Amino acid sequence: MIAFVNGTVAALAPDAAVVEVGGVGMAVQCTPNTLSTLRVGRPAKLHTSLVVREDSLTLYGFADDDERQVFELLQTASGVGPRLAQAMLAVHSPDALRRAVATADEKALTAVPGIGKKGAQKLLLELKDRLGEPVGAPAVGAPASTGWRDQLHAALIGLGYATREADEAVTAVAPQAEAAEGAPQVGQLLKAALQTLNRAR
Repeated sequence: MIAFVNGTVAALAPDAAVVEVGGVGMAVQCTPNTLSTLRVGRPAKLHTSLVVREDSLTLYGFADDDERQVFELLQTASGVGPRLAQAMLAVHSPDALRRAVATADEKALTAVPGIGKKGAQKLLLELKDRLGEPVGAPAVGAPASTGWRDQLHAALIGLGYATREADEAVTAVAPQAEAAEGAPQVGQLLKAALQTLNRAR
């Protein structure tokens, strides 16, 4: 198993990074939060989880080992594959997921694309004794839904766009974010923002 990759960031995409390790480019699937911490040409260390399928080998990367462990624990629940586990971590931090499960917060889970009310109830039952207790204090201040602007802006800067371009793209997708039910999905907003930037160029 590949536990981590440590090298230079060669390229960034909306949902993945390429990290050069010993002359080999490793494609790593990442959440927008993780991607926003990376810069092309800069060193990076990503904790990874290798998902093996009959027709593919996919490497998922995380900013820290706690996130990687939660990613793997989420997949022990029936019906949760790597894509859904990654989507859950794109919307919620590991501790936010632990709190949601500990407090039986269905609304938090249904904010994740692909999880409905029944699916959330099932996940709460299955994950109750698996994720453990939250290790950090709950965030105080603005609700999580307002953080999408900072996350999206950081992700665009990480992809090489200028601050002005990132500002304009965030403004352009704001109506879409505000119209979304529950917490805006940063991954979807990033794709929309990239489309507006490509049209502008």
